[in-house]
Amino acid sequence: MATILNIETSTNVCSAAVGKDGEIVFHLEDYDGNTQANNLGLFVQRALSHLDDAGEHLDAVAVSCGPGSYTGLRIGVSMAKGVCFGRQLPLIAIPTLETLCVIPLLYNDLDEDARLCPMIDARRMEVYTALYDRALHQLMPTTAMVIDEGSFQEELEQGIIYFMGNGADKCKQAITHANARFIDNIAPLAKSMAILAEKAYAAGDFKDVAYFEPFYLKDFVASTPKKLI
Repeated sequence: MATILNIETSTNVCSAAVGKDGEIVFHLEDYDGNTQANNLGLFVQRALSHLDDAGEHLDAVAVSCGPGSYTGLRIGVSMAKGVCFGRQLPLIAIPTLETLCVIPLLYNDLDEDARLCPMIDARRMEVYTALYDRALHQLMPTTAMVIDEGSFQEELEQGIIYFMGNGADKCKQAITHANARFIDNIAPLAKSMAILAEKAYAAGDFKDVAYFEPFYLKDFVASTPKKLI
């Protein structure tokens, strides 16, 4: 049981939220695009003031660790480290792709044996993606993938896959298998991190505040092939 400040800046949505025992007690979001530098400091300040005014003790800070925008992740991680250093708190890192899966798992009526495929937009037909089961066990590692008609064919033959995230929208015309399902308007949000952060806190899964670096999109460009299917 913990009170955790969650920070999510991996895409063009800026958000901060406070989770207490996995439940959201405060959150702020901005969808206007690339506003992290202007808004995140204010969001975090208001979140901390909310806790201080309520006499609540903050136990940890969780931050999205990517993949995602270089600038957005850098801003988010810098802010998270600053709060951790200032208040002597542990740091938790939450994979962006796992955060994308939370809303569909909580609020959508998914098939029992369905798999989830979160996607973050890159360039042209490239996305950053992974494949999970409903327990968020990773079935395919985080990968940079150029999407075409053959993408996920073998996996789709095995059953239904739900695609989501800002990278999934551009894949609808390429991925047309009968077992493909698309969930629209799913963005990685700080309030969606709360359950994952609570689990990590209970497991003692903390990062070294001084040396932690997020998983930038640019890291994939240097380390993965241009086309994986």
